[in-house]
Amino acid sequence: MSTYLGIDIGTSSVKTVLMDSGQEILASNSAQLEVDRPHEGWSEQNPEDWWQATEQTIDALKESHREEMAAVEGIGLSGQMHGATLLDNSDQPLRPCILWNDGRSGDECAELERLCPQSRSISGNLAMPGFTAPKILWVKNHEPEIYGEIASVLLPKDYVRLHLSGEKVSDMSDSAGTLWMDVEKRRWSSDLLASCGLDERHMPNLVEGSAMSGRLRDELAQKWGMSKRPVIAGGAGDNAASACGVGVVKPGTAFLSIGTSGVLFVSNSGYSPNTEEAVHAFCHAVPETWHQMGVILSATASLDWFATMIGSAPDELTAALGDDIGEPGLLQFLPYLSGERTPHNNADIRGNIYGINHDTGRDDLTRGILQGIAFAFRDCLGALQRAGSSVDQLVAVGGGSRSSIWLKTIATALELPIQVPVASEFGAAFGAARLGLVAATGADPMDVCAAPEIAEIIEPDTQRISAYQDAAQRFRSFYPALKEAIAI
Repeated sequence: MSTYLGIDIGTSSVKTVLMDSGQEILASNSAQLEVDRPHEGWSEQNPEDWWQATEQTIDALKESHREEMAAVEGIGLSGQMHGATLLDNSDQPLRPCILWNDGRSGDECAELERLCPQSRSISGNLAMPGFTAPKILWVKNHEPEIYGEIASVLLPKDYVRLHLSGEKVSDMSDSAGTLWMDVEKRRWSSDLLASCGLDERHMPNLVEGSAMSGRLRDELAQKWGMSKRPVIAGGAGDNAASACGVGVVKPGTAFLSIGTSGVLFVSNSGYSPNTEEAVHAFCHAVPETWHQMGVILSATASLDWFATMIGSAPDELTAALGDDIGEPGLLQFLPYLSGERTPHNNADIRGNIYGINHDTGRDDLTRGILQGIAFAFRDCLGALQRAGSSVDQLVAVGGGSRSSIWLKTIATALELPIQVPVASEFGAAFGAARLGLVAATGADPMDVCAAPEIAEIIEPDTQRISAYQDAAQRFRSFYPALKEAIAI
């Protein structure tokens, strides 16, 4: 018997899954994490908390599944992307990690693009505060003493890897989100690094996500009762790992994640950026493959906001609508509660509800919110298509995928069928475990990262496609007016 671990270093928790060679999940464990927000718009974590949480989850699995843990041969890592973990010459953190959702480095984004005018063509992405590189410029500008002591910069999961193996290594997909990588050539860019006063000596070595990055330290293998030192795979950023978990690795396959934020993820055979519409163009976790992402910042967060405001629960709101997605009416919901990413790249824009009258009720607003998020996904799809992607169908993941009426609304707005997997355990930790299996066995990642069994396919409501097309056009017309209004 051989088993594999997948470890996902999330923002709110660390989750570890134990998987057998048949890809059945034997057990899982999670440990909570806290986010510090010392100032408005800041978001930080103590890197050592990730390691302590990781140890806690693996310790628990060892206690509950000693025999299976003894058979671990491969470990895969997934993690929240973009976090700037700054280490000194002794590999000790110099300050708390500045996280992906920290917005302090807006000025530094413009500075970076001035310092490296070709940054968009090299990285395939706009400079945004979420990326790692602008955060380093912020430290340089505001904490020069700390900046002067930087010996290396690691992403969150790679800090955990350092504890696990003693190696400073990252994978292609996670590193593509730093804004220091030549994404097409899958290597560090000396020009982008130089814009932050860094060079490759500050960077971890790069490997493919499905390749070996090192082995578990002997003392940790003994502590956790493992019969030998498992291989540690390169792993992946959280979205690429989720794609591996849900079988979206072959070019042309795609998934739709309806979580707090929303992601439309497409696997590509080549490098296809669209920086003008804030499409993320990254390396995938498997060799010779890239991916594009359209991201909306408030998906289920929009419905959660409404449910909290009226003292209800999101599931109750959607259940009250029944099975009929309804005709889109005058009411329009713009889901820009915390700004928007694709296609607008506007951190200052805010949400809006238009078309309320004396007869507007709770169900009307609920339906309007579902439709508004569906139209935001349609905007993402258009941006991906203009970047060269062709999508025939989507696999749904995330908490919002449990709502059939929401999926029906999105399918109709996108004019695409949406597949719903039988099981729900296809998250980043599962994808990481799959990468650990590939690294340990040499199996073909395209075979290992297979598509899940599908419970049902949600088809578009063909009789309402035309009405949804018209409503999507109205939805799109509101953004320029909102943008102009906040500029006054």
